[in-house]
Amino acid sequence: MAATAAEVRTNVGTKTKVKVKPPPGGARKWVAVAFLIPALVLLGAIVIYPTVDTIVQSFQNDDRTATVGLQNYETVVKRDSTLAAIKNNAIWVLTAPAIITGLGLIFAILTERVRYSTAIKIIVFMPMAISFLATGVIWRVMYDDSTELGFINAGIRGATNMVGAGAGPYPTAEALPDAPLQKAEGGAVVTKDAFEAGDVAHLGLVGLTEADLPEEAVQAAEPQAGQGLGVVVWRDFTPGGGEPGVVDQGELGMPGATVEVLNADGQVVTSTTTGADGSAVIEDLEGGGPFKTRLAASNFDQGFTGIEWLGSALVTPAIIGAFSWMWAGFAVVVIGAGLAALPRDVLEAARVDGANEWQTFRHVTLPLLAPVLGVVFVTLIINVLKLFDIVFVMAPGSVQDEANVIALDMYKTSFTAFRYGLGSAIAVLLFLLVIPVMIMNIRRFRREG
Repeated sequence: MAATAAEVRTNVGTKTKVKVKPPPGGARKWVAVAFLIPALVLLGAIVIYPTVDTIVQSFQNDDRTATVGLQNYETVVKRDSTLAAIKNNAIWVLTAPAIITGLGLIFAILTERVRYSTAIKIIVFMPMAISFLATGVIWRVMYDDSTELGFINAGIRGATNMVGAGAGPYPTAEALPDAPLQKAEGGAVVTKDAFEAGDVAHLGLVGLTEADLPEEAVQAAEPQAGQGLGVVVWRDFTPGGGEPGVVDQGELGMPGATVEVLNADGQVVTSTTTGADGSAVIEDLEGGGPFKTRLAASNFDQGFTGIEWLGSALVTPAIIGAFSWMWAGFAVVVIGAGLAALPRDVLEAARVDGANEWQTFRHVTLPLLAPVLGVVFVTLIINVLKLFDIVFVMAPGSVQDEANVIALDMYKTSFTAFRYGLGSAIAVLLFLLVIPVMIMNIRRFRREG
C-alpha cells in the first residue's frame, strides 16, 4: 500500500511535456518579413518620410537653401493669424466634442425604446456619408443671409410672421427728396406743412412697384374732407410722366397704410387706416388745428431681414453647428451600441432597489457607458484638431481670418503665401498637439484590453 502511495506521488510530480508543432512557415522568419516589407515601404513612403521631411523643413527657409534654426517657430508664436487659429481650435476642442457626445447620448437614450429606432439612427447617421466639402456647401446655403435663399433665416422669418411680428405693408416705400415730407424718428414719414380741418394732406411715396401694392389697390383719389381732415396716400409715380405731389390718372392708392394725426405739441391725437384708393377722412378733431399727419413707422417696418450667421461674430459657432450635424450620427450609433450591450440585470436590480430613472441613469448607466463615451469624445477631439475643409468651404473669404484653424492656417501659409518653412512649423505644431490625445487613446485601449 505504501509503495503504491509513493508511486502515486512520483507520478503526480512528473511533468508531462507536450511537443507543440510550430505554425506553418514559423521556422522561416524571412517569409513573414517578406510579407511585411510592402506594407513597411508604403508606411515609410506615405507616413514616415513626409513626417520627417516636414520636421526638417520647419528648420529651413522657404526655398530650403539654408537652415534658420527656431526662427520659423518664433514667427509662429508671434503671428496674429496663427494665434487666432490656436484660439479657435481651443474653442472647437472645448465645445464641439462635448456637444456632439451629449447629443449622441440624448438621441441614443431617446431612441432606445422607440419602435423604429433603427430607422431613426440611420437617418441621423446619413450625414456621415457626406464629405466635409459637401457639408460645407450645404450649410453655407442654409446659413445664407437672405430670407429667400437661406433656409434658417427663412424659417425664422416664417415664425415671426406667424406671431404677427412680420414686415409692414410697404417696407420699401420712401418719400421723394423734394416732397413736402420728412423722415421722423423711428422711420416714420411726417408732413412738413400743418393742416386745418377741411384740408387734405397729400402723402405721395415712391420706391414701389405695382406688385408691391395689395390686390385691392385702385386709382388714388382725394377725399372730400368736409369738417374733418382728409389724407391721401398713394404711389406717386406715373410711367412716362406725371407731376410729383399731385394725384395723376393711373396712380394707385396705398390701402392699409396707418396715418397718425399730430397736434401742435407733436402728440398723436388719433389715427386711421387708408382705404382701397389710399384716402381717409378723420372726423371730430379736437382743437381745430393746426395738425400734421404722419405715416407710422409700422408701415415701413422691414420685419426680420435675416441673421448674418457667417459674419465675423457668429462664423465659428455656425460652423460648429454644421460639424455637429454631421458627426451626431456617429455618436448616436456608437453610444446606441454601447447601450444595447449593457447588462439588463444590473439596470433591473437598480430599479428593484428603488432607484428612479434619473438615479439609474446617473449611477448605473452613465458609469457603465463611460468607456464608450470616452471613445466618442477622444475620436472627436482628434478630428477637431485636424479640422480644415469644412472651415475652408463655409467661411466666406472676408471672415476666414476670424474662423481660422491651425490646419487651415498651415494650408494658407504653405500653398497661398508659399512660405513652406513657416507652414511646416505650423504642421509640426499641429502634430505635437495631436500626440498627447493619441497617447491617451492608446493607453485607454490597453487598459480596457
